[in-house]
Amino acid sequence: MSVPPLLNIENLKTYFYSKGRQAFIRSVDDVSFEIRRGETLGVVGESGSGKSVMALSVMGLVGAAPGVVAGRIGLKTDGIRKNLLQDLDDYVERVEADGRVVEVRKDVVGWQKNVERLMAMVRGKTVAMIFQNPKSSLNPFLSVGRQITEAIRLHTPCKGKAESRERALYWLERVRMDSPRLRYDNYPRALSGGMCQRAMVAMVLSCEPSFLIADEPTTGLDATIQSRIADLLAELKADLGVTTMLISHDIGIIRRLSDSVAVMYGGMVVEYGPAGKVLAAGPESGHPYTAALLASVPDERNIRGKEPLQAIPGDVPDTIHVPNGCRFYGRCVRVTAAVDKECASLLPPLSEITPGHAVRCWLYEGS
Repeated sequence: MSVPPLLNIENLKTYFYSKGRQAFIRSVDDVSFEIRRGETLGVVGESGSGKSVMALSVMGLVGAAPGVVAGRIGLKTDGIRKNLLQDLDDYVERVEADGRVVEVRKDVVGWQKNVERLMAMVRGKTVAMIFQNPKSSLNPFLSVGRQITEAIRLHTPCKGKAESRERALYWLERVRMDSPRLRYDNYPRALSGGMCQRAMVAMVLSCEPSFLIADEPTTGLDATIQSRIADLLAELKADLGVTTMLISHDIGIIRRLSDSVAVMYGGMVVEYGPAGKVLAAGPESGHPYTAALLASVPDERNIRGKEPLQAIPGDVPDTIHVPNGCRFYGRCVRVTAAVDKECASLLPPLSEITPGHAVRCWLYEGS
């Protein structure tokens, strides 16, 4: 009997309006996937693919209008499944043409009030997030220890000052912070980027969340510190088994930590399945974009200078004027005469090619 998912996202759309271009930016466009309890889902894709906006949508932190305009975010907490977008359709009117949203009228104030109501008992305690830039994620005017103890007192049964301090020190030690009692009283400006990231991890985990989003947790850190943060995440995954969505450009980290992988391109999921299947795809299997990403990862031959790095030709698509067909069509090197017409004019569905492994590509339709 399969375990029901802790989080399931269905047909999520998060758009922004460009006044200069008088059009919608489709940052997240009809994204669906699920994460089971104890699993780590790795989300990969080039910058501009919609990874971070999707994560912020789950957290209810997309503030600009129109923001989330459609979809469902189901989260199981305390044995009850909640829709984090419950009744928010009441605040949005959408006009669609040819299956695309062309106009949005949104009660932004009413929407935001209800988001805060829905997320009040979820954000921090049930769902927590490690952001890309650890320095900017911490309050520069409060000591690291005070920030962690405030989170503990707000989201856990520990309410006493002494008790919450000891709990904060425990988590600073747990994430292997150098001299935790000294760092407890330090302000973020006195810490390195790696220390700030460890402090962020300690603060997030001290709230004992059911679901963790780690958005580029090694970005901006040097190679040695990146490796140490990856080691820390691997250790915490093994010891705590926290259900995690891990967003990263680093295929190596995704390969090491993820149980399943979602590959995003142009605001959409183009491949989704077990990490072993998605990341082991050869040049003629899986989605062509996934294969191109894997081929662009440097290996020993590149490092020794015997072979040049492989780059994906072209640029990430403009998510304002998206093509009618496959969004990777203009960069794909595997288009054949048999599917060229469909690739150019019709958006392929996300279809299973093996159990649990789905690909959005016309090459696999009817095979």
